[in-house]
Parts: sequence; C-alpha cells; structure tokens
Amino acid sequence: MIWMITLLLLLVGGYMAYKNTQEVQINKVDVKSDNTAAPLHILHLSDLHLENISISPAQLYEKLKQEPYDMIALTGDFLDRKWTIPKLVPYLEVLNDLKPKYGIYAVFGNHDYVLRPHNFKRLKQTLENHQCKVLQNANDQLIINGRSINVIGIDNYSTGHSDIEAAYRGIHQGYNLVLTHDPNVVLEMDEYHFDYLLSGHFHGGQILYPKAYHLVKMGKLPRMNMIKGLHKHKGKSFYISEGLGQTGLNIRIGSRPEVTMHQIAE
Repeated sequence: MIWMITLLLLLVGGYMAYKNTQEVQINKVDVKSDNTAAPLHILHLSDLHLENISISPAQLYEKLKQEPYDMIALTGDFLDRKWTIPKLVPYLEVLNDLKPKYGIYAVFGNHDYVLRPHNFKRLKQTLENHQCKVLQNANDQLIINGRSINVIGIDNYSTGHSDIEAAYRGIHQGYNLVLTHDPNVVLEMDEYHFDYLLSGHFHGGQILYPKAYHLVKMGKLPRMNMIKGLHKHKGKSFYISEGLGQTGLNIRIGSRPEVTMHQIAE
C-alpha cells in the first residue's frame, strides 16, 4: 500500500513538474541609463534547449506579438544534437515575424559547442540564414537617434571560448550592451566597461530543492546566490534569464521558463 501511494505521489509530482515547463513567464525589466543610450526595447530569449522545450513556435508568437521590439537578443544554448537543428528554423521564423527594428543578435552557449565542428557550422549558418547577426567575440554598432549603441558578443565562458579583449576590439564611444551565455564572465570584466549585460545558463536552477545545490560546480555566481534575474557586480548591471527550455529531464521545480523584455530608458 505504501509503495502504491509513493508511486502515485511521484507520478503526480512528475506531471506537475512537466506542466511547469509550459508555464512561460513574461518578465519586464526597466533599465535606467546615464543618458548615453537611446530608448531601446529588447526581447531576450535564452537556453531554448530544443531537445526539451514545451512551447511551440506558434505559442511563442502569440505571447509576444503584441509588443514592438527594437532588437532581439538570443544568448545561447540553442541545442546540442545535430538532428535538432531543423527544429530551430520555425522559432527563428517566428522571431523574424516580430520584425525587430534593429535585427536579431545571437551568441553561443556551452551546449552548442557539444556539436561536432561541421554540425556547429550548420547551426551557425542556420542562424545567419534567418537574419541573425552571430557575434563570436565581436561587436556591432547601432546608431539610434544619433547615439551609439555597441552590441558586444562574448563567446561562451565556461568552455573557454570567450575572448573579452577581442569582443571589445574597435568599439566606439557609446552605450555598451553585452550579450553572453555564461554570466560568470562578469567576474573577469573589471577592466571592461559595460552598461548592461544579458545572459542565461543557469535555468534559474531548473530544479530547486529548495536551493540549486547542483549549480555550485557552474562557477562563482551560484555560490554568491546569483542564478536568475537582475544583479550588479561592482556597480554594473547584468541579467540572468531562466531560459525557455530544459536540460536532462523536461521538468521544472521552483522555476519557470522565461522570456524577458528589457526597456532601456534615457
């Protein structure tokens, strides 16, 4: 009898944990600038993990279609299996349908680098074929209302692909918006100015029981209790998305999939 009750509780708990992956939260963050930035509305998606994602492209579009976006930022971990690359296409089509004024920018995460080189090249080409500007330790300049916005893409830190010096090379004076996957890189950026940084990687813990003890091996930030949301390091603001997909089991406990809208104001 006890084992039957235990089994039932496990089944119910597992189902509820799976249902949590379908409850996508839309978070809005207002970011104050020092008047160096023009107003900028950024849609931020991270950690799609297309092997384990519970929202379809059509559902995602319905959640996002009401807002006008200046830019879309994708901060890595799209997938880690070659056969999932075609699954990315309808999501990219949906993002293009949102018509971001200044385009879509993307950086890679640790799971993307699991792919073999020729499949990684396919992933990058798929992104570029759908109007994504892929930044691997590189930057791009936007001029908005006469003001310079530097979009700086730092490649994934935990896999050793990041080169901060290269990412900043040749930037112009202006507002520095950094896109990266692993937020631990902020601890290495004391000599590099950024006004705002977008990242992902931790999934908000994905499974909290009650704390994300399993994240302690993923760098210093989790040990500083920085695994999701808005934070500051030495006065510089950065945001850690909980991500849209899941790794391992397609479940969430104590966390939710996230899409974030960042409004940078003058």
